[in-house]
Amino acid sequence: MSVYTKVTHKDLVAFLSDYSVGKLLSFEGISDGIENTNYFVTTEQGKFVLTLFEQHEFDEMGYFLEVMTFFFENGIPSAHPKADKKGRYLKMLSNKPAALVQRLDGRGVCDVASVGQCQAIGGVLGRMHVAGLQFGRRHTTQRGGRWRQQKAEKLLPLLGSTAAKIMSDELHFQAGYGELNLPFGLTHSDLFRDNALFDGDELKGIIDFYYACDEYLIYDLAISINDWCVDETGLLETTRYQAMMSAYIQQRSLTKAERTHWNLVLRAAALRFWLSRLEDKYFQREGELTQVKDPNAFLMILQQHQELPLTVSVA
Repeated sequence: MSVYTKVTHKDLVAFLSDYSVGKLLSFEGISDGIENTNYFVTTEQGKFVLTLFEQHEFDEMGYFLEVMTFFFENGIPSAHPKADKKGRYLKMLSNKPAALVQRLDGRGVCDVASVGQCQAIGGVLGRMHVAGLQFGRRHTTQRGGRWRQQKAEKLLPLLGSTAAKIMSDELHFQAGYGELNLPFGLTHSDLFRDNALFDGDELKGIIDFYYACDEYLIYDLAISINDWCVDETGLLETTRYQAMMSAYIQQRSLTKAERTHWNLVLRAAALRFWLSRLEDKYFQREGELTQVKDPNAFLMILQQHQELPLTVSVA
């Protein structure tokens, strides 16, 4: 979440007049995250998050809002989009597609996650993957193997020789990623620590479904493992890893093929976010409140998977 597009008080009042939320009391920009423009909005009727979508066209946004509604209606703790007086979830604001979403209690995990939080995320992600099998719409991932190759070609000339060799070698290793015979379905694909809200170890809700797509289900799990299960050094740690894996497997068992290709999928997830953070570093977008995250965090994770492959077995 960031602020790239400034919204005026006047424009927001006009926007909210189409909703049954009462008078605008306050609003402020949110600096967390990196993709869209976000504001906290408080009205007489409640608290919301206003999102202006910087990377998506109006026509494709309906899918993401349907995903959010689907999970909410299937018992997954998640924010629900607010419909306007005509039943629409999506409108235009400041020339950008925009949505008003219920603001949940709790806070994102800014520091190292606890074992209990890792366990909660593993359990809810397993539930999401099982429930998602009943979701009727399909949406091809926009950040798969082809995207990784294209971004690497753009970034390789900017890297030092060591990092460039790591990236080139890893692309070669992952060349067959798209041909794996793995369970496929609806994924969040961005379930990081700042996209889940907690009160202590109690999960209050999952947010930011704007990378949702059809992917290997264990790719979604790998993304979360790579972010949640690290210790103070930024490297993956056994106790957190086992807690998340155990909780996930209680909801959804892994196939033999998923266990066989687990290291490859973990590495693909690490490479994807190393690339996107490098792009944010070298090709920054202008904004009032923006956050550029450290690419080296995922380079470290990638190298750890290269040197010490994790197994699926848990204690």
